[in-house]
Amino acid sequence: MSAKFALKTALPTYLYDEKVKIEKYARDFGLDFFPTLFEVLSYDQMNEVASYGGFPNRYPHWRFGMEFEQLSKSHEYGLSKIYEMVINNTPSVAYLLEGNSIVEQKLVMSHVLGHVDFFKNNFTFKTTNQGVDAETGQPLRKWIDTMANDGSLVRRWIKRIGIEKVEEFIDNCLSLENLIDPQKPYAPIVAKKVHEDEYENPSTEHAAEIPRLRVDRDYMREYINPESFLQSQQKKIDDEKERERKFPEKRDRDVLGFLIDHAPLDRWEHEILGIIRREAYYFAPQMQTKIMNEGWATYWHSKIMTEKACDSSEIIDYADRTAGVLATAPGQFNPYKLGVELFRHIEERWNRGQFGKEWEDCDTLEGRRNWDRRMGAGREKVFEVRAHYNDITFIDEFLTPEFVIEQKMYAFGYNQRNERYEIETRKYKDVKEKLLFRLTNGGQPFIYVEDANHANRGELLLQHDHQGLDLKLDYAREVLKSLVRIWKRPVEIHTIIEEKPALLRFDGTEHVQRSR
Repeated sequence: MSAKFALKTALPTYLYDEKVKIEKYARDFGLDFFPTLFEVLSYDQMNEVASYGGFPNRYPHWRFGMEFEQLSKSHEYGLSKIYEMVINNTPSVAYLLEGNSIVEQKLVMSHVLGHVDFFKNNFTFKTTNQGVDAETGQPLRKWIDTMANDGSLVRRWIKRIGIEKVEEFIDNCLSLENLIDPQKPYAPIVAKKVHEDEYENPSTEHAAEIPRLRVDRDYMREYINPESFLQSQQKKIDDEKERERKFPEKRDRDVLGFLIDHAPLDRWEHEILGIIRREAYYFAPQMQTKIMNEGWATYWHSKIMTEKACDSSEIIDYADRTAGVLATAPGQFNPYKLGVELFRHIEERWNRGQFGKEWEDCDTLEGRRNWDRRMGAGREKVFEVRAHYNDITFIDEFLTPEFVIEQKMYAFGYNQRNERYEIETRKYKDVKEKLLFRLTNGGQPFIYVEDANHANRGELLLQHDHQGLDLKLDYAREVLKSLVRIWKRPVEIHTIIEEKPALLRFDGTEHVQRSR
């Protein structure tokens, strides 16, 4: 970011006073958030920071300029407007847009504090912790510094070997940035076990396997089959077994991590690929919790604004802005709307006691409609849900038939006959399955490293776990090119095309697609 964009971004006094009030309202409601720094940016500054993913300093690459141009044009033509951004960091950093009305700024501050509470307390974001503050015991997340340091590292390599070479390699890395395992940060680190008997008690089976020359006289045995000969034969057997052993022993979903560990990379390539992978894991929790995160922030900005922060002269302006955020066009998916309505639905259910075996056994429409045990447990429940769920478990457990009917949800698809998108079903089960399918792995295919010595030629074999999601063949071919650039050997992927087993292969010069 240029030097001028680092100046005059502090909050003016009137906004600072509002910030202090809103933080007190949020704490009174029970929100627990990191210290949050607010800065005011102009339209151009906001678009520039947004093009960098919210971080003012990242590695240089042409895609950030492309995204800046897209955001600027979209704003100039009145197609979109960025009201705020917030970074998962300690302290958290949020940006307010210069020129917003006071109502909009208060709404954005309330919304941001909901996000920061979610960052701090939801289990998925704990994978972004970088340590613990020795004084406060709070988690450390210095990601602004981390990405600035990564940017400095990339700039040093650019000076040393040239921008064209570095950018071309970053292009290849970015085409692979979704090939990570979002579940890996939660898995326990298992040390490789070495069995003592492998070294101290070799089995006699090995000796029996060693080919020996025929000996007719016992006294000639040590001359015809000397120890050195037996050892050389044993080494050949062991080497052959090592070549035949599958590598990796278990298929690995973290393709980027596997490449970092095993691809023949130069030092600068290794460091840059590590940066791309580290950032991919940083952003993964946001992909896993988009509905919950936006729903939670919207839930709390609604509470704070309507019950505390707005006076009677501001409530109409607030309602108008919020209506724009929650508006859902036919056939469109709005995570803000779905998230906040589902949190409100959960709160109402637990306030009325609409859960448990007795509730599940109630099979009359009238009985379920009038069910109210006056338990008042809704607020406690939504805080529990905020901490322990991601989007998939959130939808899977709390989306109910009543909610689907109330929100008029439906599943739609493309009708080849009529050549248009049409509503396919309004059935609860079908709507829920389609929504969960869309959310699983962010709607992206499951790709695993199957074999790094495919056909005993050092080639890389990937496996596409189909699960009903086809590969986009043009994307797949570009990914194979990037993989060959990094692996420096042919790469093959096994998949399903038109419901038949197939393979895609690239050897550095020619793409091959055939049945298998």
